Amino acid sequence: MWVGSPAKTQERFLIHVACVCAGHNASRDVVTLVKSILFHRRNPLHFHFITDAVAHQILSSLFQSWMVPSVQVSFYDAEELKSNVAWIPNKHYSGIYGLMKLTLTKALPSNLTKVIVLDTDITFATDIAELWAIFRKFTDKQAIGLVENQSDWYLGNLWKNHKPWPALGRGFNTGVILLLLERLRRIGWEQMWRLTAERELMSMLSTSLADQDIFNAFIKQNPVLVHQLPCFWNVQLSDHTRSEQCYTEVSDLKVIHWNSPKKLRVKNKHVEFFRNLYLTFLEYDGNLLRRELFGCPSQPSADSLRNALEELDEDDQCYDFRRERIALHRLHLYFLQYQYIPAEDDTDVTLVAQLSIDRLQMLEAICNHWEGPISLALYMSDAEAQQFLRYAQASDVLKHRKNIGYHIVYKEGQFYPVNLLRNIALRQANTPYVFLTDVDFLPMYGLYSYLRKSIVQLDLAHTKNALVVPAFETLRYRLSFPKSKAELLSMLDMGTLYTFRYHVWTKGHAPTNYAKWRTATTAYKVEWEADFEPYVVVRRDCPEYDQRFVGFGWNKVSHIMELDAQEYDFVVLPNAFMIHMPHAPSFDISKFRSSSSYRHCLTTLKEEFHQDLSRKYGAAALKYLTAERNI
Repeated sequence: MWVGSPAKTQERFLIHVACVCAGHNASRDVVTLVKSILFHRRNPLHFHFITDAVAHQILSSLFQSWMVPSVQVSFYDAEELKSNVAWIPNKHYSGIYGLMKLTLTKALPSNLTKVIVLDTDITFATDIAELWAIFRKFTDKQAIGLVENQSDWYLGNLWKNHKPWPALGRGFNTGVILLLLERLRRIGWEQMWRLTAERELMSMLSTSLADQDIFNAFIKQNPVLVHQLPCFWNVQLSDHTRSEQCYTEVSDLKVIHWNSPKKLRVKNKHVEFFRNLYLTFLEYDGNLLRRELFGCPSQPSADSLRNALEELDEDDQCYDFRRERIALHRLHLYFLQYQYIPAEDDTDVTLVAQLSIDRLQMLEAICNHWEGPISLALYMSDAEAQQFLRYAQASDVLKHRKNIGYHIVYKEGQFYPVNLLRNIALRQANTPYVFLTDVDFLPMYGLYSYLRKSIVQLDLAHTKNALVVPAFETLRYRLSFPKSKAELLSMLDMGTLYTFRYHVWTKGHAPTNYAKWRTATTAYKVEWEADFEPYVVVRRDCPEYDQRFVGFGWNKVSHIMELDAQEYDFVVLPNAFMIHMPHAPSFDISKFRSSSSYRHCLTTLKEEFHQDLSRKYGAAALKYLTAERNI
């Protein structure tokens, strides 16, 4: 896909970059590499990603939402290439994907003549065009550009009985490769590397450094094919490295390669400089890389966004709200390792919620209360996303949970796009049913299994039921959480708990009929009333939230109204409950309370929503307008 379509005049300036990327961690790492390239580049780029299904899903949505000008992205299915290398035993931690670079002459388009191939743990400190220009220095025989290996690995003297694969001198590192694909295809590269690998495996039995061992054995037999790159094009921060001999000043550096398992903890006298450079791009605001390149046409999606913005009236008092609705946020799905095994009985339910960095502390508690799958949209800056990553990796609770999908929505604009976040979390739920909640609520212990039983009993598969989970709240930061309905009722009577928002917004949950719930032993139906905003369990194919509502106000009310317009029945569960935990007011609620223009715009948006609802559902939607007027 073109993230930014180039004109034909761009083609001769176009730089092609290939990467093998598989899994959640590599998909995260490659973003830092891409940022470092985009930061320095002045040319249009075409990225070619060999991916598994996970990386394809993550990176395709990321680039589509990133909207970087003059960048094309193509994906190639690693599954289709595995048979070419699956026969090679490999001890390297990269597994079968560490051998995929051998297949590039076959995997990439036949009309692609040359490409820069990079590992995901690379950081650029200069314009990649300088590296691309080295192709012009190749002799008419050379087809592979590589930097010499900077450790003693291929010299075979690291420990007693160390027997590496054959290599020319110190050998070469394959973290950065220039490939003249056209020339390699002409000499029969595919057959030649296979013969080399088969021959060496008779004595070596397996590779230790994946594709690098085979590249080196091949080059030893065919040295005329290699063009040795200056070592600053791949400064290798591995164990036993000689990388410090590569440069006299750190300003000489072009590319840093974090090829030690220790990554940022590697030993080097300039490691602080390297680390800071890496962290700069790790936490760099990717939105700043959306700048146009001089002389390059903008991409269609950028044009349509610009046209949509031009249609807005800047003198409109609610311009900022309307602008927010069409903002395109960068999206990184499945930011952490995720694994979901579908339940056999089709009753599984995902807890769906959204949060910002100031609600992180709720995650561990929710996990302790809910053992089922969770889909979370997190609204964060690039730096906050890294803060979240460190938090999750250090948490004994979170690091062992693989059934939580964390989806980073990068900050853009001045409002909290609450309904966009909810929709993203909803779309990524992988179960037939969803529990639509907020992150500052703790579900009762055992709610997950109780909901699954209720889904069967109330036949959610064949009815339009929205199961209401009654909401309560505490004003205490330390709470002995009730283990049963009886215990909750006792705490309610003692004043330790309250029905949710009873003191500030009674209408929001009054239709739940808490008086009836106290003694109910079976589920009961309640009618929609104005401003009703319960937390519900519905089928995953429910309507999405209306994204015009940002910040505080009417974001859930509008969704419940649409459920009612689509003739959902609201059914209150007699033995379910959730409790809201106290926290400081959000920035948006403070704006709502202090700004008359904010409240005016919310009223305007409500009126427009009513009109849209009437157009969509006809006479059935008139009751909502009547209900509003009667308030």
